[in-house]
Amino acid sequence: MDFEAFFKSELDSLHQEGRYRVFADLERHRGQFPRATRHTAEGKRDVTVWCSNDYLGMGQHPAVIAAMHEAIDHCGAGAGGTRNISGTNHYHVLLEQELADLHGKEAGLIFNSGYMSNWAALGTLGQKIPGLIIFSDALNHASMIEGIRHGKCERVIWKHNDLNDLEAKLAAADPNAPKLIAFESVYSMDGDIAPIKEICDLADKFGAMTYLDEVHAVGMYGPRGGGIAEREGLMDRVTIIEGTLGKAFGVMGGYITASTALCDFVRSYASGFIFTTALPPTLAAGAIASIRHLKASPFERVRHQDRVKKMRLALDQAGIPHMPNPSHIVPVMVGDAAKCKWISDLLLDSYDIYVQPINYPTVPRKTERLRFTPTPLHTDADIEHLVNSLQQLWSQCALARAVA
Repeated sequence: MDFEAFFKSELDSLHQEGRYRVFADLERHRGQFPRATRHTAEGKRDVTVWCSNDYLGMGQHPAVIAAMHEAIDHCGAGAGGTRNISGTNHYHVLLEQELADLHGKEAGLIFNSGYMSNWAALGTLGQKIPGLIIFSDALNHASMIEGIRHGKCERVIWKHNDLNDLEAKLAAADPNAPKLIAFESVYSMDGDIAPIKEICDLADKFGAMTYLDEVHAVGMYGPRGGGIAEREGLMDRVTIIEGTLGKAFGVMGGYITASTALCDFVRSYASGFIFTTALPPTLAAGAIASIRHLKASPFERVRHQDRVKKMRLALDQAGIPHMPNPSHIVPVMVGDAAKCKWISDLLLDSYDIYVQPINYPTVPRKTERLRFTPTPLHTDADIEHLVNSLQQLWSQCALARAVA
């Protein structure tokens, strides 16, 4: 087989479909978010970032940066090994305590990413609980899907946010089999929110555990940033709450929170935890500072919601179609992969606006979109410039307008 020819042919197919992904070479600058410098072959240009998952700009917050400086000055660069082999730093212990407190759980367990926390936790539960059936929402994140596959247990896919389908599938399963329902709170591409209470009601009815991925909600919702489950007063009803440190908290890492025994079980059996070098102390210190700040400060969340509301209103007034949802994610619908990439490229090259096109397989074909994530630090002028730019490109591309 000509391997090089195969690789090039597959890449050519991505190019032809408009699905080839190009990484923008960006340089973030402390204190200037959402501004960044874009590096190109033609030189440097300043751009405004509109698709960052640093939802609240906490990666730029002075308290976070100061905590990270202090930790690196105190502890050095790396953790020194896995958590089992000299890699457990006191910052890790404090961070896990902070996370358990955030979600009202007995314990927390940190991983190097949200992907890893889902993969390791779900995979370990699937492998180690005899006869476990995992009921997975059809739109769960790839990391959850991979974790469930890795667990090699029976898995049942239920229609997205469809309580009737979930109940029917739970009722059809072996009543004596242990069960776990895995779902997200905020779904990152459509921005819709799961009916957590009703899912917990079904879990109680059928004796199932619940696994809630709150990665796009932690820091963002609830009185202390505990997520949708905190906002709805439901954290105590969820068996396992999983989250990330790399989005609203602005740093890096993932975690689960649950009972002491469950966290210890995953800690003791998950290969993705046992054999991985621990997070550097500086990242743990930054996460602690970020979580503590957002527990006490509602300002970022209030300002953030104001920016989202203002952007949606401006899009409506301009007739730019965006998917309605109750969250902070604003998907502007294009419906064509090539046009989606073309608009994204022109926004960057001609208007200094950076937003990535979202194409298949991340979303279904014909639902291609630009996924905007306003932050508290986007100004009125930023929003006006963005919407005016989209208006011009919508006309050039002959795309349908939304009807008011």
